[in-house]
Amino acid sequence: MTVTFNSGHSSTSARADRPDRKPRQRPAGGDMLRDDAVETVATKTFAQLGLPEPLLRALSEAGINSPFPIQSATIPDALAGRDVLGRAQTGSGKTLAFGLAMLARLADGKARPKRPRALVLVPTRELAMQVADSLTPLAKSLGLWCRTAVGGMAFTRQADALSRGVDLLIATPGRLSDHVRQGTASLGDCNFIALDEADQMADMGFMPQVREILDLTPPGGQRLLFSATLDGDVNRLVKQYLTDPVTHSVAPSTASVTTMDHHVLQVSHQDKQDVITQIGAREGRTIMFVRTKHHVDRLAERLREQGVNAAALHGGKTQGQRNRVLADFKEGHTPVLVATDVAARGIHVDDISLVLHVDPAADHKDYLHRAGRTARAGASGVVVTVVTNDQRRMVRRLTDRAGVRAESTTVRPGDAELSRITGAREPSGEPVVERRRETPRRGGGGFRGDRGFGGSSRGGDRGGYNRGGESRGGERSYGDRDHGGDRGSYGGQGSREGRPGGFGGRARQPRAGGGGGYGRPSRGPRRGYDS
Repeated sequence: MTVTFNSGHSSTSARADRPDRKPRQRPAGGDMLRDDAVETVATKTFAQLGLPEPLLRALSEAGINSPFPIQSATIPDALAGRDVLGRAQTGSGKTLAFGLAMLARLADGKARPKRPRALVLVPTRELAMQVADSLTPLAKSLGLWCRTAVGGMAFTRQADALSRGVDLLIATPGRLSDHVRQGTASLGDCNFIALDEADQMADMGFMPQVREILDLTPPGGQRLLFSATLDGDVNRLVKQYLTDPVTHSVAPSTASVTTMDHHVLQVSHQDKQDVITQIGAREGRTIMFVRTKHHVDRLAERLREQGVNAAALHGGKTQGQRNRVLADFKEGHTPVLVATDVAARGIHVDDISLVLHVDPAADHKDYLHRAGRTARAGASGVVVTVVTNDQRRMVRRLTDRAGVRAESTTVRPGDAELSRITGAREPSGEPVVERRRETPRRGGGGFRGDRGFGGSSRGGDRGGYNRGGESRGGERSYGDRDHGGDRGSYGGQGSREGRPGGFGGRARQPRAGGGGGYGRPSRGPRRGYDS
């Protein structure tokens, strides 16, 4: 069934002119969230959507020449000031759908110190960085400042950037709450707010913080909510904070990417590791998903021992380490990324041809978001789940709920079918030495993160101690549970992710002297914890 929702532009377009009042509750919006009907969108150009000329030039220079369906559907309503609910598959352009509209409405204005004019709330650090990478060049074309405020990065540098004035702030709920409490940010000028991956924020328990943040923004402001899945978990948020929202759904909540092939490989317990290793030795970029941090590290180490160049990514690593692992994966230095679900949302790397579920996903939503790392923006890809006999029934229920028809095949190491489906081949057997990077230091400081916010923990980030300038342990960021370190743990091995880091003392910095100990003479450059 095809349904075209009413997206007409009414007299409500001048959103900023509305009186200062609480939004009306609209039960119909919540009902539409549960509707899997999809919308047929007419093909348009960016110019036809009404974007300003500087944005059109920046898009053209970036090689982005035509909008995706979710962008064509939602941008006109967002430019007209309507509240918008948007649903589309992962990798279908949701970031530009809300980002372009917000930047266009921010044009010609100027931010006051500590008072951002627009806000994008995201559940994880990785997704915040992804959104910033996409929107910062476009913001520059309009003379606007786009910055991030996330846990795991230096609080004081974020505060400095806010004090200079930020037009568009991309933040996680916990770190933004830190800035509000400490007086380094005020949300009274935030008339444009976007919530990206709202369902994941609900799943991670962020909704109380999200409501507190929205309560600090002008009641008459514009709210945009985008996600790959829109279900009942966000109903209360929609009813309380969105006024007469226009709903656009260009994809059902179950799998619909026609260029993605799904397979279930049935293996014995004895053969599982060898099958995974041979899949890892294939050509092309591969992401392997594992449930726990300990198993991520162990699998990556086993793969390297067999000659497969693999790197580990999970919430137990510092932000600097995670940035470098992702950079190596994006640049092709490391073809295999072994990750927990910390990488399942917001990480866009081109040409990932295979997603491998080493451990089955926890639910159908996680399955879809893991799978969404491949076959992005019209490309093709393969999604494979490795199962043993005791997991078959559970995985069948999981794929049914995800709307996936997966081809099931029993394989053993070296089988022709294994090679046909995944491109598996024998690894070299020569151990791979893990890639090391020299990290620049200033006066004993640590790795500096991108966007000028740094990776050292000189302010705001609590938990663990500091060695070589990088925090060992999680940061305390008021519920910023973006799959950070486990509560109270050092390495968090063997436990599931999803809790904030340990509540230790404030991270200390070595005294000046080129990285030596506290008050001791320097003995030359000191190796960082992850060096």
